[in-house]
Amino acid sequence: MEMLEQLDELLTCRLDNRRKAVDPCTIVIFGASGDLTARKLIPALFHLFCEKSLPDPCRIIGFARRPKPDADWRKELLEDLKKYSKNLDLTKWDAFAASVFYCEGEFGDPAAYAKLQKQLQGFGNEKLAKNLVFYLAISPSQFAGVSEQLSKSGLLQKEDKNGFWQRVVVEKPFGHDLESARQLNQELTQFAHEKQIYRIDHYLGKETVQNILMFRFANSIFEQLWNRRSVEQVQITVGENLGVGGRGGYYEEAGALRDMVQNHILQVLALVTMEPPVTLEAEAMRDEKVKLLKSVRQVDPSQVKLMAVRGQYKEGVIDGQNVPAYRQEEKVKPDSNTETYVGLRLAIDNWRWAGVPFYVRTGKRLPQSASEVRIQFRPTPRVLFAAQCGPNLDSNAITLRLQPNEGIFLRFNGKVPGSSTEIRPVRMHFDYDAEFGAYTPEAYQRLLLEVIAGDSTLFIRRDEVETAWSIVDPIRQAWAKEPLKPEDFYAAGTWGPATADQLMCSDSHKWRKPHPTT
Repeated sequence: MEMLEQLDELLTCRLDNRRKAVDPCTIVIFGASGDLTARKLIPALFHLFCEKSLPDPCRIIGFARRPKPDADWRKELLEDLKKYSKNLDLTKWDAFAASVFYCEGEFGDPAAYAKLQKQLQGFGNEKLAKNLVFYLAISPSQFAGVSEQLSKSGLLQKEDKNGFWQRVVVEKPFGHDLESARQLNQELTQFAHEKQIYRIDHYLGKETVQNILMFRFANSIFEQLWNRRSVEQVQITVGENLGVGGRGGYYEEAGALRDMVQNHILQVLALVTMEPPVTLEAEAMRDEKVKLLKSVRQVDPSQVKLMAVRGQYKEGVIDGQNVPAYRQEEKVKPDSNTETYVGLRLAIDNWRWAGVPFYVRTGKRLPQSASEVRIQFRPTPRVLFAAQCGPNLDSNAITLRLQPNEGIFLRFNGKVPGSSTEIRPVRMHFDYDAEFGAYTPEAYQRLLLEVIAGDSTLFIRRDEVETAWSIVDPIRQAWAKEPLKPEDFYAAGTWGPATADQLMCSDSHKWRKPHPTT
């Protein structure tokens, strides 16, 4: 018990933003005119400012090619903040905006970086000029070029003996296959050490994803059940009822396998199934995730049809509204073979999970938007209640709801009141909002603070990225050789193609619908 109490205390300390020690610094956002900056980055930084979690002093510089005075950019950001964000205290905006600046320049122009350096030096504080976070909210094809210019200008240094630091944050997609990911890693590490590179996956900043570690390793009643002896199967669902909208061009290049499985879903899988780390230090945590991903059985190209299915949504009805097919969306080819749905049957070849099937599905235009992990336990022997209760005698399960309505559900069988022996599955429900009654920080809010604090625990390491690509590449390559078949299409508003059910036929399992979101 003493060890559990110590772990609980350490995890609480790790997960508490208010305890982060942060040095004065400047955050430079490349791609300042993009949606990511307006919708996520500036709102996250503003919330941190309101909580007094940002370092004091701190400066924010937006770097983009369009000429724009500081005042105009601040005005645009405020308008976007009102449009996209909740829980705002606009009385603090003016104080925040006073630390927000703009730098005009082309990404490939050395003079623009000299201009940026002069602007940094103009703050009159050595830490603001040399403690730097470079957030590359730009196309991955520009990562290496911008990093090179930062290095040549002296703004990004691999070594600084005077105690200053620089960090580079890069967004997904990090490569489009294993080979391109390796090449991008090699290019970036020419200009920065691995410890300076923060590959961001916003899923890892979600409160419920972070709570997976606390739930598993600080609760002995669950940890001793978390293995092949007790678990029958695991299902991971990441569903969206939205279509691709205006992102058709991007989605044509990515598809659901690259967009969701290679990063978000494999990260969640690793946290749910990894071994406990020896410490809570970043490298110990990431070591365990990499070990787990390397234990995921590689799908043989000849077995792809048995282990993976894909689908693409047709026209259908969502929330009573007719919606178009994927091929009718803007910037989508009329004969596109891009998958909007992926279903996988994965296996983990290690001591803890040998023989347990892991079912993964993600898709667009599904009946509801919900992300959750369901751990289903082995059923009890059917010798007492099965004859009387039949299908009502359900297996016990724990569901980790990642979004929306974040929480944890425990499902077990209970007797219906009365003189009969009728059984019905019931739930115990832990809800974040009901329990804590407080604003839950957005993922980017947490992750940005981790970068400023120099904590890489929630970021993806080089070998992690490459291992994840090695899992999905054989599937991607097999699908590229064949067009979609009629049975691969599914109507919008349904749970994917009928072929997804075939993944479970050999195990006599079936997909479970996510818990209602309301």
